[in-house]
Amino acid sequence: MPFVIAASFIAGFSDACAGTGGEEFADVWDTLKEWIQGTLGRVVCGSMILVGIVAGVARQSISAFAVGIGGGIGLYNTPSVIESVLSATITPENIELLNSMNNTML
Repeated sequence: MPFVIAASFIAGFSDACAGTGGEEFADVWDTLKEWIQGTLGRVVCGSMILVGIVAGVARQSISAFAVGIGGGIGLYNTPSVIESVLSATITPENIELLNSMNNTML
């Protein structure tokens, strides 16, 4: 019975297409990116790294040191990672390259 309800629920939807819009949020993204990779972001990242170093020395543990360093580096690189993941495209050249790599591995 739950399967029938779920199937009828899903069948009622039309095709879904990913939107290419969202330009109204471009200003927000640009502002956040400038804050993170600008002077403010560098100060925050530097503070995280400094706190990680102090916590690592105080606790005599490398893990506290690594968390501070990783947090600072991760925060600074977040916009680049998000843009590269969300704007990934597959071109015909990439498909051809992948096919040639698969053929050489067989």
